[in-house]
Parts: sequence; structure tokens; C-alpha cells
Amino acid sequence: MSRLQPGLVQVYTGNGKGKTSAALGVTWRALGAGLRVYFLQFLKGGIKPAEQSLAERFAPDLVFHNLDHPATAELMRGEPTELDRRLAAEAWEIARGVLADPQWDVVVLDEINNTAHLGLVPLEDLLAALRARPTGMEVICTGRSAPDELQEFANLVTVMQPVKHPLEQGQAARRGVDF
Repeated sequence: MSRLQPGLVQVYTGNGKGKTSAALGVTWRALGAGLRVYFLQFLKGGIKPAEQSLAERFAPDLVFHNLDHPATAELMRGEPTELDRRLAAEAWEIARGVLADPQWDVVVLDEINNTAHLGLVPLEDLLAALRARPTGMEVICTGRSAPDELQEFANLVTVMQPVKHPLEQGQAARRGVDF
């Protein structure tokens, strides 16, 4: 049984950097408080993020699950392929099980906002799973383009807005800071 009362739904969205980083901050804080966290990444793959390496040290209180979903050009254009659909469906099956499991205090659905926006997970299914989750379960939904209905349902919504970013000046992403 979760120790969080009440369990809220948080949404981190917008075009700015920091959505996953904010969710990781909550993850480390929750672990420090003795809570159990399941961190599931949708639509992310190709490069093993540094946080995935660290997460293994916190098992079984932290599960960090990445299905290695490649960010294809089609996906970036908003034209998901059959592979995108299959991997999103696989991740959603895992997410549904996790959202129904009272052993988890905090569940992070990283990039679920984009997944729902693209129709790879039906928004109605996501909202139904959030409504049916165990009492006290905190859920964090990240990614650009959070659907309006999800934002309305959530208890907390933070919109990350870009002002300036090193990538605009040609700086490559750096392991340990950006991924």
C-alpha cells in the first residue's frame, strides 16, 4: 500500500528541456523517502541514458524500463510506423499492469504525452487507467504535446518553455547532463 496520501497526477510538458530531468528529480527524492518507483520510457531509445545505469543500483525499489524505441524520422514528423505502434502497444501493456499494481508509490510514464498525442495509446485508455490506479499512487506523465484532457485531469501541470538552448549554438548533447 502506498504511503503517499493523496496520490496525484503530475504532467510535465512543453517544448523546453527538463521534463524527464524533473521526473528523475522526483524519482530520486521518492527513493530517498523510502518509496518504490517504476520509471517507464515510451518513444525513447538508441542511446542508453546515464540514469538507466544508475537505476540498476536501486533495484528492487526502482525499476527503470526502456523498450529501446528508436526515434525514427517518421516518428519525429508525427507519422508513426508499424514498429512505433507495436512498441508503444508493448509499453502500454506494461504501463497498464504497473498502474494497477499497489506495490508502486510513484510511476513515471516518460514520453506518454507524445505517445497519446500521436494516438499510439488511446487517451481514453490512459485516463481510465489513471482513474483506476490504487489510492496513493503518484503518476508523472512527461513529454511534449500533453493532450488538453490529460492536463485538465492532472493535479499539477508544468509547461517547460525554451528561452535559450546550447543546441541552438551547435553544442552537442552531453552524456551525464543531457542524457
